[in-house]
Amino acid sequence: MVPFSFSSQEMHLVGGRALYWPREQALLVADMHLEKASFFARAGQMLPPYDSRETLERLALAIRQTGARRVFALGDNFHDSHGTDRIEPHAAGMLAALTRAVDWVWITGNHDADLAGGIGGEVIGEIVVAGVALRHIARPGACEPEISGHFHPRLTISARGRRIARPCAVGSERRMILPAFGALTGGLNAADPAILAAMQPAAAIDAIVPATGRLIRYPLWRAAA
Repeated sequence: MVPFSFSSQEMHLVGGRALYWPREQALLVADMHLEKASFFARAGQMLPPYDSRETLERLALAIRQTGARRVFALGDNFHDSHGTDRIEPHAAGMLAALTRAVDWVWITGNHDADLAGGIGGEVIGEIVVAGVALRHIARPGACEPEISGHFHPRLTISARGRRIARPCAVGSERRMILPAFGALTGGLNAADPAILAAMQPAAAIDAIVPATGRLIRYPLWRAAA
């Protein structure tokens, strides 16, 4: 885990995709898109049907690594609001065990706006924890510190003649967009105008990625002096 400061709070990036908040003993993940493969299978596009298992295994590992007592899932938790009806028994058992083991809050997103209860935990639209707003889509112009998801930010760099693409967080002094956590999620260029606009107001916006035990910040945008 790589520590850094956000809005005067210590945070840790976990596995490059999740955020651990020690003060709240909370693990934050965004955009798991559970049951994405089964969603596409209904339209005849067959994908390996194990995406939910892989995502939940990744999540269980992050909980063990951090000792988190709470999980906040920041929207697009399922690929659609009916994903809970399609989840296969093995993955359903994994999810039930996880939601029993820790306090769990599902924040709804645009893909799962009508997410029903009955899957363990609490389902809400957004929440404020210790003065930090947790929601699915960043709210441009908001004054309070904010952590969100939705955009699946991804950083692409060239190093030693190779192009390397990695999920990344995008952060400013008071706003952060988490990378997608799900096994079958793509990514949007971290410097895309839609992401930079969602992060305003900000004096500086960086892509944040862990690398060999340290944190690297790649400048994406700086306000004119």
